[in-house]
Amino acid sequence: MTQPRTIQCKRAYDEPEDADGYRVLVDGVWPRGRRKEALKLDEWRKELAPSKRLRQWFKHDPERWEEFIDRYHRELEKQQRAIDEMLAECDGRTLTLVFGAKETEYNNAMALKEYLQRR
Repeated sequence: MTQPRTIQCKRAYDEPEDADGYRVLVDGVWPRGRRKEALKLDEWRKELAPSKRLRQWFKHDPERWEEFIDRYHRELEKQQRAIDEMLAECDGRTLTLVFGAKETEYNNAMALKEYLQRR
């Protein structure tokens, strides 16, 4: 399987760019106020979002970040098929993980990026 050229994270409210490559929404809920056409997504992978319970516990609290990563990465271990499919579709291009949170440093897309880079 070809690994992405690079992996980046981008808010759903930022304008898509050609350099984004393969764009995947990795949230469990659709970003509020954004139209499907505006996001220019290649796919939406709800199954790669953290569970509702984990998301509600985390609340983008930097003090819970390390524990969130551990718990979320354990959830991702059960989603290998979805990850493999996404990476196959990406086919070596830049992979852009799209997220809706206002928090740009402590969010599930950043944690997923870290997980993918460790593989």
